[in-house]
Amino acid sequence: MSGAASPGASATVLRVVYRALWWIVAPLAVLRLYIRSRKERGYREHIGERFGHIAPRRADDPAPLIWVHAVSVGETRAAQPLIDALLKAHPGARVLLTHMTPSGRATGVELFGDRVLRAYLPYDLPVLVRRFLRAWRPSLGIVMETEVWPTLIDECKRAGMPLVLTNARMSERSYRRAAKFGRAVREVFGGFSRVLAQTPSDAERLTALGARNVAVLGNLKFDMTAPPELVARGQAWRAAIGERPVWVAASTREGEETLVLRAFAALNVPDALLILVPRHPQRFDEVSALIASLGLTGARRSVWAPKPAAAGSGADVPEPLPASVQVLLGDSMGELGAYYAASDLAFIGGSLLPLGGQNLIEACAAGVPVLIGPYTFNFTQATNDAIAAGAALRVQDPQELARGLREIFGDKARRLSMSAAASAFAARHRGATERTVSVLSALLEEESDASK
Repeated sequence: MSGAASPGASATVLRVVYRALWWIVAPLAVLRLYIRSRKERGYREHIGERFGHIAPRRADDPAPLIWVHAVSVGETRAAQPLIDALLKAHPGARVLLTHMTPSGRATGVELFGDRVLRAYLPYDLPVLVRRFLRAWRPSLGIVMETEVWPTLIDECKRAGMPLVLTNARMSERSYRRAAKFGRAVREVFGGFSRVLAQTPSDAERLTALGARNVAVLGNLKFDMTAPPELVARGQAWRAAIGERPVWVAASTREGEETLVLRAFAALNVPDALLILVPRHPQRFDEVSALIASLGLTGARRSVWAPKPAAAGSGADVPEPLPASVQVLLGDSMGELGAYYAASDLAFIGGSLLPLGGQNLIEACAAGVPVLIGPYTFNFTQATNDAIAAGAALRVQDPQELARGLREIFGDKARRLSMSAAASAFAARHRGATERTVSVLSALLEEESDASK
């Protein structure tokens, strides 16, 4: 016999090493939370929840609990149509929404208020996950998109609770990395009760990684719609901006704002206004300083158009934006729909640097023509489909971004054609929410029957 370890033994060793590393990392993770809280205070709040310390549900609470995990802002927004539909389809159930970031949690508060319960997901150690599951007693677990925590999956399976990977995506790049772990990764993905993939390519890669019961149901993000009050807010901003050409750079990442501002400098469109919206709120001050350091005249949305102190206060109608302002910093959370409503064109961030890109669907749904950089491996199918539909234009660098903006600003017929194509593209792909709720409801019914 060879002295080499068997595949099963290798998988077991990897699991032991993974859990041992978490025991080492967990105390350091708390220190990291406090360091990050210097820029975003929410990181020092509810720390006990990250160790599974929560008040348990009452033992006599008969309502089934549907648990949805959405790591941060993007996943929380993608979960909105699903959670709304689940609450409608199962009025007797309660929904628990968990996150990993304060910005995700804040987005959940904004979108759902007290219609859902909320907590942070505990760190991925057996004792912490068991504590979490015992306290909440969920009937069904739903994790969004790419959230794969090996111990969490193991413990849900051990507890006999179905766990579904929903709106699942798997880029070619992520697939190649995961496949290196062989049998270990197949055991992890095989632990999901169902995997509901966005596209056939995602489904193929997930199946190759060991996922079972895989179905292609589409992308929930196509069912996202901006609330009417958000659209109205953006239209009010646009009226206050005036007839200037306006473009928004949405969800930009660290290092990318410099490239976007370089494109703005090369744009050569008189009176153009850039609305610059960094993805992470802790970077608002940094980006504001960058704008000033480049000699550009900037204004902050929070100062120019502060949110109303109370409904009906009228504070949503700002004073006219001074013509001297070149860059409006979008220093607010949860208002992309308003920024799109105020803009003629949109650049989608995370795509000029090798970061994988951000979601372009929300811009398309708003009927806004899209420009996007070369790095979109996190949203490959949606990006390629939008480009093929005539809703989006791929650019390779800041110079091409400036040229593309200039050409579309200068060609009204093309801009209107791209706008119509964007709306049609988004409308054509809707329906994933209904299909997903159907699968999840069947699982809930199975669980209910099994518990009788």
